[in-house]
Amino acid sequence: MKKSLLLITFLLEVLMMQAAVKIDRIEPANWYVGMKDASLQLMVYGKDIREATVTTDYPGVRLDSIVRLDSPNYLLVYLNLGNAKAGRMNLVFSQKGASWKVAYPLENRAKAGEERYGFSNADVLYLLMPDRFASGSSKNDKLKGMEPCTVDRKEPSLRHGGDLEGIRQHLSYFNELGVTALWFTPVLENNRPDDGKYSTYHGYATTDYYKVDPRFGTNEEYRRLIREAHQHGLKVVMDMIFNHCGDYHPWLKDIPSKDWFNTPEWLREDKTTGRNATTGYTENGASKKSKYLQTSYKLTPVVDPYASKIDFHETVDGWFVPSMPDLNQRNPHVIKYLVQNSIWWIESADIDGIRMDTHPYADYDAMAHWLKTLDTEYPNFNVVGETWVAEPAYTASYQKDSPLARRNSYLKTVMDFSFFDKLDKAKREETDGWWEGYNRIYNSLVYDYLYQDPSHVLAFIENHDTDRFLGNDPDPLLLRQAYALLLTINRIPQLYYGTEILMGGTKEVTDGNVRRDFPGGFPGDTQNGFTAAGRSEAQNAMFNWLSRLLHWRKDNPLITKGRQIQFIPCQGVYVIARQYEGRTSLTILNGTNREAVMPVERYAEVIGSQANGTDIMTARTVDLTHDIKLGPRETLILEY
Repeated sequence: MKKSLLLITFLLEVLMMQAAVKIDRIEPANWYVGMKDASLQLMVYGKDIREATVTTDYPGVRLDSIVRLDSPNYLLVYLNLGNAKAGRMNLVFSQKGASWKVAYPLENRAKAGEERYGFSNADVLYLLMPDRFASGSSKNDKLKGMEPCTVDRKEPSLRHGGDLEGIRQHLSYFNELGVTALWFTPVLENNRPDDGKYSTYHGYATTDYYKVDPRFGTNEEYRRLIREAHQHGLKVVMDMIFNHCGDYHPWLKDIPSKDWFNTPEWLREDKTTGRNATTGYTENGASKKSKYLQTSYKLTPVVDPYASKIDFHETVDGWFVPSMPDLNQRNPHVIKYLVQNSIWWIESADIDGIRMDTHPYADYDAMAHWLKTLDTEYPNFNVVGETWVAEPAYTASYQKDSPLARRNSYLKTVMDFSFFDKLDKAKREETDGWWEGYNRIYNSLVYDYLYQDPSHVLAFIENHDTDRFLGNDPDPLLLRQAYALLLTINRIPQLYYGTEILMGGTKEVTDGNVRRDFPGGFPGDTQNGFTAAGRSEAQNAMFNWLSRLLHWRKDNPLITKGRQIQFIPCQGVYVIARQYEGRTSLTILNGTNREAVMPVERYAEVIGSQANGTDIMTARTVDLTHDIKLGPRETLILEY
């Protein structure tokens, strides 16, 4: 009889376990002990999981709260790990008389937060798109379980098959060039089908925040790439997007809560605006028509003291494009999820910095909270935000501790769109006595007094969202002048892949034309831009010139710490000096298409009694006691 009761009891327990709600996923899948912020949010996915209760008796862990969202298939568990040690924490889920355990890993950190150092103005960032740089394997081009995807290198807006392994195989190329940090456009999963003309090869429509896109590689391959990049003396900056996710993210098929996204009820009720488009999902994930608010793309309302509510609302709450639903960072559970995700990648992958896409489009206070959290945990880490406004006052107000701002953004590094915009206008102009040519750069840099720290401003001459500097009419002399400015002023410089070998292109037809494949990175390429033998004479001349400049800049306190002095362009010549501990460099640009003269007497305050300077590009000696003659668009960088 007793054996029968035991058997019945066992069978009942088995049945109850079978009746238990299945947990499909917990995010994050692991966490770290010893964080200054001991709180942990677990997002638990599973059909009808919402009503489950959760307990744990793991030493040092306290269950703070359970949050039940609108969808029955999510459960948020908030824990405090203040006194926890590394190990496997058992979480006990109970529902409808059934209980089951889930072992959750708690791990030790690889290093303390203070030991993580981000990129700085001692670095030069090299921006590349993984899909367009190099392919290490064609086996990951099409994968089972991924949405239909076309790999066609002849189509500029489709996937081309580049991956992380392709980048890893060319780490020595970056050393040869002389850059010190790599910024990849987003590597996270974008599991969205293409329509034969467009795909998310660019990475800005995230469908899984904790998974590298399998067409680029695995999480472990990403870690390996970063580990080997570090062995090559290269830092890695991760591109993140908090403003939006992709429209094929599971959150769109089963929205966690009615305020998870910025989709205003008044707009769905067809009350106004007329900015309608096709987006959204039915239960099976197929697209359906629904009205949505598209952002105005005008970032000024975020800082405008006179901004109307509707202008502010359209900027911050509108969707970037129909395929990128706008996340509501004002929801505390959303921002907690995103903050944790950034920390998880820092801890698990050992990244050296973050570039935040579309920074001002997201909620200001939520983003400030994120950055303050990172700054507390990682005081020497660095984040750069995309602040796409070409006015220095706007950009400066977004920098951490800026006295111009009503609130502190805690954003250490901002992007200098003013420099980009002014140089884009100036590059083919004749530098006159007032406003045109390099007067534009001079008149932009004079506003550096607005920045709390000009050395934490990232400058660039082009990126993946702009025309390439060379456009469709390459001019190496203009490119040399742009690089000379970019790499000698008080900024964190960013280069864009391929321009070092004279790659051009414009966005006139498609963005894909400024995101062409790096030659030599793909099977069947007839040219190899990675080797001197594979480059043309003109390409080698540009590569070698830039490489020499980059290697001179590396670990050079004259550039990273030196005082900056600029002179108003005179007779078409623009001069910027850097001085540090008795050393001086002069960047001299002839901003005209004719010969020019630099009268040395005008620059006596930085030349002094110095008789000679060394041209760092040729090692020749330049006489500083006589006026310097310059050829059309000539560039000189002197050191003494």
